[in-house]
Amino acid sequence: MEWLLNLGYFGLFLGSFVAATVVPFSSDVQLVAMLAAGGNVWFCVAVATLGNWLGGLTSYWLGWLGKWEWIEKYMRVRHETLIKHKSKVDRYGAWLALLTWLPFIGDIFAIALGFYRVDFRKSALLMLIGKGARFMMWALLFLWGKAHIF
Repeated sequence: MEWLLNLGYFGLFLGSFVAATVVPFSSDVQLVAMLAAGGNVWFCVAVATLGNWLGGLTSYWLGWLGKWEWIEKYMRVRHETLIKHKSKVDRYGAWLALLTWLPFIGDIFAIALGFYRVDFRKSALLMLIGKGARFMMWALLFLWGKAHIF
């Protein structure tokens, strides 16, 4: 991760983008490290949010490209299982996008939103809100901790 920190804000963007895909990576740790290195708090939040959001949208579009037949044939998932998961996604709809910031399962939510063709605009907006709130929380915790250390 050090090489990403050496890239500055672009590294933060890149790391946040990758972390929002199925590649395991911690954008939270990278954000806090960037803040500890003296990065501008609000610019760091904006850059991390943008990168993570675009990574999440990439996962959404990967899901959109998926075909039921492929999942059934190559991943050996039964049609009934896909129908069951579709009913769950349909129940919550685009609101699931608020949870795409969660580690591991958030990536699955983003892919499922695309796979089941949940409204893109609503999903994108709610994904942006959820991811922005996550990074804002980390920045505020960092600032609070910094204020209470000294």
